[in-house]
Amino acid sequence: MNPPEGRPAADAFDLRAIGAGLAFEGSLSALREALGSDGIPGAAVVQAPPGTGKTTLVPPLLANLHGRRGRVVVTQPRRVAARAAARRLSALDRSRMAGRVGYTVRGERQAGPDTLIEFVTPGILLRRLLADPGLEGTAAVVLDEVHERGLETDLLVGMLAEVRALRGDLAVVAMSATLDAPRFAALLGDAEGAGPAPVVDCPSVNHPLDVQWLPAPAARLDARGVARTFLDYVATAAADAHERAVAADGSVDALVFLPGAREVSHVAAVLRSRLGSSVDVLELHGQVGTAEQDRAVAGRGPGDLPRIIVSTDLAESSLTVPGVRLVIDSGLAREPRRDAGRGMSGLVTVSCSRASADQRAGRAARQGPGTVVRCYSQHAYGAAPAHVTPEIKVADLTGAALTLACWGAPRGKGIALPDAPPGQAMDDAVEVLRELGAVSGDGHVTATGRALAGIPADPRLARAVLDGGTSTGHRFAAGVVAALSGDHRAPGADLTRLLAQLKADTGPAGRRWADESRRLGALAGRQQDGATAPPAILAAGNEAAGAVVALAFPDRVARRVPGSDGAGQYLLTSGTRAGLPAGSTLSGHEWLAVADVSRAEGRDAAGTGAVIRAAAPITLGIAEAAASHLLSDSVDAEFSGGRLSARRTRRLGAVVLSVTPVRPTAEQGRRAVQAALRSSGLGALSWSTAAASLRRRLAFLHREVGAPWPDVSDGALLGRLEGWLGPELEDLAAGKPVTSIDLAHPLRRLLPWPEAARLDELAPENLEVPSGSRVRIDYPEPGGDSAAPVVAVKLQECFGLVESPRLAGGRVPVLFHLLSPARRPLAVTGDLTSFWSGPYTQVRAEMRGRYPRHPWPEDPWSAPATARTNKRN
Repeated sequence: MNPPEGRPAADAFDLRAIGAGLAFEGSLSALREALGSDGIPGAAVVQAPPGTGKTTLVPPLLANLHGRRGRVVVTQPRRVAARAAARRLSALDRSRMAGRVGYTVRGERQAGPDTLIEFVTPGILLRRLLADPGLEGTAAVVLDEVHERGLETDLLVGMLAEVRALRGDLAVVAMSATLDAPRFAALLGDAEGAGPAPVVDCPSVNHPLDVQWLPAPAARLDARGVARTFLDYVATAAADAHERAVAADGSVDALVFLPGAREVSHVAAVLRSRLGSSVDVLELHGQVGTAEQDRAVAGRGPGDLPRIIVSTDLAESSLTVPGVRLVIDSGLAREPRRDAGRGMSGLVTVSCSRASADQRAGRAARQGPGTVVRCYSQHAYGAAPAHVTPEIKVADLTGAALTLACWGAPRGKGIALPDAPPGQAMDDAVEVLRELGAVSGDGHVTATGRALAGIPADPRLARAVLDGGTSTGHRFAAGVVAALSGDHRAPGADLTRLLAQLKADTGPAGRRWADESRRLGALAGRQQDGATAPPAILAAGNEAAGAVVALAFPDRVARRVPGSDGAGQYLLTSGTRAGLPAGSTLSGHEWLAVADVSRAEGRDAAGTGAVIRAAAPITLGIAEAAASHLLSDSVDAEFSGGRLSARRTRRLGAVVLSVTPVRPTAEQGRRAVQAALRSSGLGALSWSTAAASLRRRLAFLHREVGAPWPDVSDGALLGRLEGWLGPELEDLAAGKPVTSIDLAHPLRRLLPWPEAARLDELAPENLEVPSGSRVRIDYPEPGGDSAAPVVAVKLQECFGLVESPRLAGGRVPVLFHLLSPARRPLAVTGDLTSFWSGPYTQVRAEMRGRYPRHPWPEDPWSAPATARTNKRN
């Protein structure tokens, strides 16, 4: 291997020694060419499976090529991965930590002025970019694990592409463990427009892998999330498989994949109980201390016990655990999800993608033939998504929106990202930032927004650190935010109990929380000058933590639902109803400030479908002060049941504070009546027989004759309420009962003149039949079909009526419903002439025996019409 061209040979990293035995050593020459060994930095995408050595070899190659111009910064998606990668490279380089190789993660820095390669988390690099968009002093950036599609890493891809366009001497390498390199190559393409960045492949060097399918007999998930029975099944499968593997080869270590820290702890405890001191069971997740993490990733020393490392997806691609030849995979993962309808976001348990399952399995075959035991079926594997869902598609985007606004790309406009943010999620995020005062009306960042961006926390929690400090002190507010930002579980969702536990904890978790509290408090003190004045809140004692939470999440201020004392149901100001865990010590409090609420996995928590994960008690005064912008005082008038009523309602968002009956103003009454009529239709009014009859007659004439007879259908009358119902509408708005209004009067005001004089001629109310009776004419309902007017009359009263009378100026014949003496229907006809000539004969034959006291003449044309019976003989 020739000496590196960027650094003097004496200062260069010895890539031959560092890369001994690593598969990616064979791809170094291709990457060197892609990165510009001629002194002109470039961009490239590395596509290589986990365990090939790309994280170990690419950074020192970049340092050798371009290190004289500055530092090489390498992002790792997790703190534990950044620390482990730095320590491994430092050990291979035989240099001290914080010397040539170092790392910086939240709350911890091991780097100095001589550091050439620095491993950081994506959040650290994002804040550096916002503070120094040119990244002065940085010669190259390596974005590792871009295939995980973390939100911050996706933002870095777009932002660094823009930096390269302005600063041609910055080398950028994106590294992926899956086959999605072209997407990133296109984004990091040459700034001169010469096409996508080159892709450097490294083929997998996996040894033979035995895939065993061992699906659990019961479901993996139950009403509470991951089923305890499934976790016990995974532990048993791991113990059995490891015992068999160690019996054949004592050097085999096992790696168990589970979705979260809680599941890891449970399975590890079951394994320790079963295997005792014969196996070293280690946990690997974000909540264990640094020393425990280092033990898990360091590998087994001479004489050490066989190991089972129980891990979250940390060990999927970010970390390589030496000695692993056996993998037990639960097939589950935690991914962020956002519930826009209820204003909730959080992690949910899902089936891992096929790409993730393949990476997990591949961990068993890096150093020799291996075995993967999948605790799920081949069908479940085939039904899983091909790749992990990009976080930008499903997560809350408030922090990302603030980052983009600070970068000068409000809402992400003008910046090319691997996937565009969803429009609705971005709208919601920008609205939150506006409420925080972080962005202006047009979406550009404000001084407060820049102050919030300087605090490494969700913008809402950052605002709570700044604002809460004026009420409770920056240190206390920072402690609350540190507890919420860390991987801590509040017992019974009680945040005050969690804070008490952390204060009393002298172990790693307590020390990390205390360090983070001090760091956030100091940052808040420095950023305070850039923020706007906070609301005045007086809080002390048990309500102090709740005041901080309420400032961060005013839309999650919650009031206990009446009658739910035992169930612990609360209504949030956002309108979401959520329940406390069973037995929570918070259930007796009237008001809570909710820090974390999520959709219950398969469980209807307290009858709500959402469960409170962390909250603290507050008073009504704190609730109103923190969520003052949600306070409203309105008079709601309602027209229902024929009467007008009104009440004054004081609300805090969706939470009703008080309701008082009041007398509405005339305008409020008018709007209420109009709204009720448009909602319920004209049936909400009281229609007298005369008014209903007149409306049907007018509707008949409008349909058959047309103009100038008015349209009195529901749609027409509702469209001009004030025009025809003016005085009566005012009476209703003044509180008069609907039964006191005679709607015949406003209908008569609609009559056209002089045509109104012919109303009784064209559409009479009654028809005089030959017997002398005046029978009511039933006109069809307004808006109905073209049914004819109906006269229901006894047959004997129509003797001598030769033709059917016609209405509407002769246009429409009356439809006769001829009735028996018992007023039962005998015939329906609109043509009496035809009826007398034919069907009457059959009717007479059937009815004369049934009704002998009534006339049934052979000649109905000349028989006298009568409403009476025959005289007795």
